[in-house]
Amino acid sequence: MNRSDSGTSSRDGDAPVSVVLAGGGTAGHVEPAMAVADALRALDPSIRITALGTARGLETRLVPDRGYDLELITPVPLPRKLNGDLVRLPMRVRRAVREARAVLDAVGADVVIGFGGYVAVPAYLAARGGPVHRRRVPVVVHEANASAGLANRVGARTASRVLAAVPDSGLGRAEVVGMPLRASITSLDRSAVRAQARAHFGFADDARVLLVFGGSQGAASINRAVSGAAGELAAAGISVLHAHGPKNTLDLRSPEPGDPPYVAVPYLDRMDLAYAAADLAICRSGAMTVAEVSAVGLPAVYVPLPIGNGEQRLNALPVVDPGGGLLVADADLTSGFIAGEVVGLLTDPARLAAMTAAAAQVGHRDAARRVAEVALDVARSARTGRR
Repeated sequence: MNRSDSGTSSRDGDAPVSVVLAGGGTAGHVEPAMAVADALRALDPSIRITALGTARGLETRLVPDRGYDLELITPVPLPRKLNGDLVRLPMRVRRAVREARAVLDAVGADVVIGFGGYVAVPAYLAARGGPVHRRRVPVVVHEANASAGLANRVGARTASRVLAAVPDSGLGRAEVVGMPLRASITSLDRSAVRAQARAHFGFADDARVLLVFGGSQGAASINRAVSGAAGELAAAGISVLHAHGPKNTLDLRSPEPGDPPYVAVPYLDRMDLAYAAADLAICRSGAMTVAEVSAVGLPAVYVPLPIGNGEQRLNALPVVDPGGGLLVADADLTSGFIAGEVVGLLTDPARLAAMTAAAAQVGHRDAARRVAEVALDVARSARTGRR
């Protein structure tokens, strides 16, 4: 494919396409942006990629570590209460929009890809142009959650293309493409590396393994329920890999002779190996977690956060409804539930195999490439229109 066809012809002859990613704040915004950045580079190594972020977001570490340029602007969190932040909001928005526009002009942006979060609204507004900066930069919006956030609702109004991880996100014209994920997840063949993964964590090759995690900080309620059922899990011959969070500890019984391993760690650096080692997961149902777990075909017991607007429950439904997982309220996840339902599932090979197959059918492995292709198509069209 020549440069004209791939979207790399430009206002300045053959200058590379310039893409600005707006997805700072949390890992749920930064990680999809970085996955798309990697996919863009795979499509065309000459593409110029710039990430927008704020000084207080995870992007200050994650973006440079992945080898991409980061430009910082003023964060614009949208207050939910009548307070001083609400009074100062218009001034903060104007400042952030000016800063974002300066970045778009400096890098000659051809397209903005927005993922929501603190930097998305300024990027969306800056991309519209205006009396001083008349050149409009087209926008592609990607919504990760089953219930779209306010930032992406704003961006979707004028976006060239609107994409979503799951159906019915609340953005009416969204195309469902899945959640952009890092290559170590999308390329994972669990069966091929299972023996290596189990050896890495100290499990027998033929073990039945339960993976437990509650996000980067762990989850106290999940920790209590699973550790409280350690005896029943051991009696059923079930090994456990439990990431409890760096600020948490587990109150575990002393193991009996012959018990299968209960491996408790603060944090898992190799989630790919954790997924490969496991037969079943117990986890929260944030958008990124659901996307990763289903993409690798791992059945799960999803335990939505008991706070917020209920989006975590909605995130899990596209996997749970066709049989790829179970949905359990936080209050219902007890040690008794683990000893009964979870042990029963892990000791029922036919049911577990059916859930595994269903989870694999739901997951999306090509979402990052799809978002990258859409963005390049939008950039190509915009360049053609400016000639």
